[in-house]
Amino acid sequence: MRFGVLTGGGDCPGLNAVIRAVVRKATRHYGDEVLGFTDGWQGVVERHFRPLDVATMQHTLPQGGTVLGTSRYNPFKVDGAVDEVFTSLKDNELDGLIVIGGEGTLSCANEFSQRGLPVVGVPKTIDNDIGVTERTFGFDTAVSIATEAIDRLRTTAESHNRVMVVEVMGRHVGHIATWSGIAGGATATLIPEEPFDIDSVCQALEARHEGGRYASLIVVAEGAKPVAGTMNIPEDTYDEFGHVRLGGISHRVADEIEKRTGIETRVTILGYVQRGGTPTAFDRVLSTRYGVAAIDAARDGAWGSMVALRSDEIVRVPLSDAVADLKGVSPQLWDVAQQFFA
Repeated sequence: MRFGVLTGGGDCPGLNAVIRAVVRKATRHYGDEVLGFTDGWQGVVERHFRPLDVATMQHTLPQGGTVLGTSRYNPFKVDGAVDEVFTSLKDNELDGLIVIGGEGTLSCANEFSQRGLPVVGVPKTIDNDIGVTERTFGFDTAVSIATEAIDRLRTTAESHNRVMVVEVMGRHVGHIATWSGIAGGATATLIPEEPFDIDSVCQALEARHEGGRYASLIVVAEGAKPVAGTMNIPEDTYDEFGHVRLGGISHRVADEIEKRTGIETRVTILGYVQRGGTPTAFDRVLSTRYGVAAIDAARDGAWGSMVALRSDEIVRVPLSDAVADLKGVSPQLWDVAQQFFA
């Protein structure tokens, strides 16, 4: 049989491990052929691909990014692109397509599946926000990077009696912020699911710093929002998938803290640092398991499904369920985090 594979959306540690596992199981076990489409859905539309085999995927297990390249190209926003996807698979005599991506990429995959395209999905996002799976690969790496940054920033905060505001990724959910905030001993964590009261944050900081030298670390997810009417924030702008373009909330939080408390406040935005570099051992193993399970699903003709982690087992779930709702921070974990806020 003959299968295609693509990576879409933002790059993520572990992508190459998934591709490598797909290729190894497909070619060595099943004797199948695998084509890698470059730059996500755009590569399918424009027929940019290359054959993949075990030799081409050598040494990619610990490599960050994606050897296939990626993009946020949405074929449903481009005239004629949807038909080109079907034609591309037919012209290349492909039996199906393995799509590795997050919310936007998998939403496209689900729409194509509803129209009859043979698709299997693999959940990829450092935000860990895809429903019906307990963990997405890349998340563990992002949390580890954010936690290390918080540990390093604490020493300079202690030296100068400062507040350090650390902005991490998290458009609609605060998994990275919550996990790294707990692991790094944050003074407070601000996440999209829980609008924050800047007055309460500042009062806690004033009480903490009164009469002594303290280091305060505020972890802010990029999508965090204040309680309505408590802070001025700019109007939202959107990308072609309808996602809000975010970033910079940490600067507004820092300005408010310094203005209201008089405590010197500095900002660090981790940004793409969280996406890059070598995946953790956990993410390498999870990515490998996903890749093997994805080609098995394709071989079984389980089209319209996504591989997922449940109770430490890899299972198949409907793509439509996977993209129905975003998975937010659980109330139980948020309660744990709040016990350590100043």
